[in-house]
Amino acid sequence: MKLITAIIREYQLDQVRESLIAAGITRITVTRVSGHGNQIRKEVYRGKEVVPNLTPKMRVEVAVNEEYLETTIDAIIKAAKSHNGHEGEVGDGKIFVTPLEQCIRIRTEERGSSAI
Repeated sequence: MKLITAIIREYQLDQVRESLIAAGITRITVTRVSGHGNQIRKEVYRGKEVVPNLTPKMRVEVAVNEEYLETTIDAIIKAAKSHNGHEGEVGDGKIFVTPLEQCIRIRTEERGSSAI
């Protein structure tokens, strides 16, 4: 079992969600987050140009069994990557894959991969 965490642009959430559903992944968790990476976005505030410290993003978490790992990653990349050539753009986001030691469905007390 793996936990996939993707940090994406806010406006790409619907595209990512639809891409995951099309790939057969229907259980996700979404959180609004802020962070700072390589993406620099300038704004004008009261006539002055400022660079905010934190950029708003969306955090999408998906717990999957091993057989759905690559399908899920590919679906996220396909929907979240900017489409200006093959490179994408700075700020498209990141995907983290971490081992998931245990999953427990509270309602039935199922454990392991069947609980996902």
